[in-house]
Amino acid sequence: MLINDPATLASLETAFDKYEVALTINDVPALDTLFWDSPHTLRYGATENLQGYEAIREFRAKRPGSALQRTIIDRSVTTFGTEFGVANITFHRNGETRTGRQSQTWARVDGVWKVVAAHVSWMDEPKP
Repeated sequence: MLINDPATLASLETAFDKYEVALTINDVPALDTLFWDSPHTLRYGATENLQGYEAIREFRAKRPGSALQRTIIDRSVTTFGTEFGVANITFHRNGETRTGRQSQTWARVDGVWKVVAAHVSWMDEPKP
């Protein structure tokens, strides 16, 4: 299997970067275009479990649009073949002591990278 073909990896990295900008400025229409429009799309958030594009879209439309800036600590993007990849990050937000984690599964749908599954969670800091 072809792992991290340079052209495929670069195109998924570009899609992920577009997602990150849209998320941090709360560009809901851009976020909507980055998710696969399907009842099979999943997004498990820190406080919600969303199944289906419409549920994800509705959540984004109602979510507060402030304090979304974050600092990515670690990032790993891997492609498998030319149509499938995963992106994982850890991040910090100002005022938050916990570390955030985000995993995304991406697939090319009609030639365009789309998030088909996503998960966001918080990890408590280890106790001394």
